[in-house]
Amino acid sequence: MLRGGTRRERRTYAGTGHAGEDPLDAAQERRVRAVLALGGVPQTDLPDGVQQVRLRLLERAASGREAPRDVSAWAAVVASNLAMDWHRAKRRQERLGERLASLREPAHPSGEETSLLSLAVARGLDELPDAQRQVLVLRFFADLPVRAIAEELGVPEGTVKSRLHTAVRALRDRLHEDEVV
Repeated sequence: MLRGGTRRERRTYAGTGHAGEDPLDAAQERRVRAVLALGGVPQTDLPDGVQQVRLRLLERAASGREAPRDVSAWAAVVASNLAMDWHRAKRRQERLGERLASLREPAHPSGEETSLLSLAVARGLDELPDAQRQVLVLRFFADLPVRAIAEELGVPEGTVKSRLHTAVRALRDRLHEDEVV
C-alpha cells in the first residue's frame, strides 16, 4: 500500500497528495463502515463514524506525522475504538436518564418500599467480602472519611477507595438484579 516510494509519497495518505483528496479509498471506507456496524454502531451513525476516521487521519497528516504503514488496518482500529466510545457514551446517557427519572420519583418511599430496600441492602452486604463490607459500613454507616478509615485499618487511602468502589459496584449490581432500585 503506502510502504514504498519516497518520503513525500508516503506522507500522502491517499497516495497522490492532491489537496482535498479523500484520505480513505472506497475499500478502506467500506472496511471502516463494516467495523463500525459490527461494533454495534447504528446504521444512522455510520456516516459520522466514517467522518471521524477521516478526520483523525487528516489530523495525523496535519501534525506532520507519517502515514500509518497500513492505512486500512489503522482505520479499522480507529473505527473499533470509535464503536467502543459510542457504546460508552450511550451507557453514560442511559445512566443520566435513570438518574433524572429517579429525581421524579416520590421523595419519601412508602414503609413497604423502605423495608424492601433495607432487606436487599442487608442481603447485599452479607454477600460482600469482609474487607469490602468493613470499609462500606465505616464510610456510609459510620460516616468516617476515607483518611480516617485508612488510619484505623492501617492501610493506604488508595486501598480504602478501591475497596469502596468495588463494594459499591457489587452492592449496586445486586440491588439492580433484585430489581429493588
